[in-house]
Amino acid sequence: MSLINTEIKPFKATAFHNGKFGPVSDADLKGKWSVVVFYPADFTFVCPTELGDLADEYASFQKIGVEVYAVSTDTHFTHKAWHDASDTIKKIHYPMIGDPTGTITRNFDVMIEEEGLALRGTFVINPEGVIKVCEIHDLGIGRDAKELLRKVQAAQYVATHPGEVCPAKWTPGDATLAPSLDLVGKI
Repeated sequence: MSLINTEIKPFKATAFHNGKFGPVSDADLKGKWSVVVFYPADFTFVCPTELGDLADEYASFQKIGVEVYAVSTDTHFTHKAWHDASDTIKKIHYPMIGDPTGTITRNFDVMIEEEGLALRGTFVINPEGVIKVCEIHDLGIGRDAKELLRKVQAAQYVATHPGEVCPAKWTPGDATLAPSLDLVGKI
């Protein structure tokens, strides 16, 4: 069953964020747009390239009212150690959630049970806590923060413009489509 248009499940965890440890729960993801990015593990190879890319685009996400959360099955202590050891990870200003029990990872159906690691899962969640974008990659395939930002912008646009949809490669300011009988076969 797809997670699209389902509400996120309850969770409680600890995050490393801006040099401190703090609680985070499903309630923190409600009331605003959120992006949750799962990755396999700290101190790996593709993961820092993705998280660094998100760090470089983080201000753009914040500008449109979106909080970004990174999640792995590492602990929040490991997140701090990685932050202290890596120049790329030092750039991160969004919360890095530790999920050593795998609860959150399982809630989002991205757990690789035999390894205790997460697949590369990306989820865009609306202010009501409903998943609007779900994308899952195999471990060797990195993601693009600018494309994720575009998808969030499209989800926000569709949410505030009933009856309109965003075509491929849509960016803010581009024309949208209004599905109707007259449009069938005309695209």
